[in-house]
Amino acid sequence: MKFLFGLLVGFALGVAAGLIMAPQSGEATRTQLTEQGIMLRDRSTGLSDQIRTRATDALSQGRELYSRTKDELTNTYTKATSSGM
Repeated sequence: MKFLFGLLVGFALGVAAGLIMAPQSGEATRTQLTEQGIMLRDRSTGLSDQIRTRATDALSQGRELYSRTKDELTNTYTKATSSGM
């Protein structure tokens, strides 16, 4: 019973200290959090667009490299098999 009473008193004192020492009102804090949330959302949208663009570029480069390598290997194979006959 003493433990529960001490826990409740400690909780109440913590809440009171937090309210007294708060640097700004709850409304100002909510406004600030909303603005920061919007800013983070915009930043993440920009980053996702950049990542998508880089991934598309990398995929194109990979396909191009694959195609060149395939053509070179095909030519090398054709030359090797035709000269061996």
